Amino acid sequence: MLRKVTKTPLDFEVKSDEITFKGYLQYHEGKLILLKARINGFLIKSCDICAENFKLEVDEEVEFFISDGLYKDNGTIELDVVESFNGNVDIDELLNSEIELIKSDYHSCNNCKNTEELEF
Repeated sequence: MLRKVTKTPLDFEVKSDEITFKGYLQYHEGKLILLKARINGFLIKSCDICAENFKLEVDEEVEFFISDGLYKDNGTIELDVVESFNGNVDIDELLNSEIELIKSDYHSCNNCKNTEELEF
């Protein structure tokens, strides 16, 4: 699939539960494909303070390159690069990785946020 991506943006949209991953793939240069997208919706996340589950609202822009094969950094690329070794990119897998990155950040539920604000 990566070899079919051209300078004309190739739109995609993937949904998972209450999350939408929508954007485009576009040829950049060499073996690099630019992925630019927005992730929005809601995730179930455990509060990092009280451990109760809550709905986390997500609205993030995502931008990185996908390399068709091994990427050798020459210092000119300022974005992250994800390597693909079979000429394909699994958008669902990329979404799941981004969701895990979001979940790994520090998040607290509204009750704990309100308590934190009162303490300061």
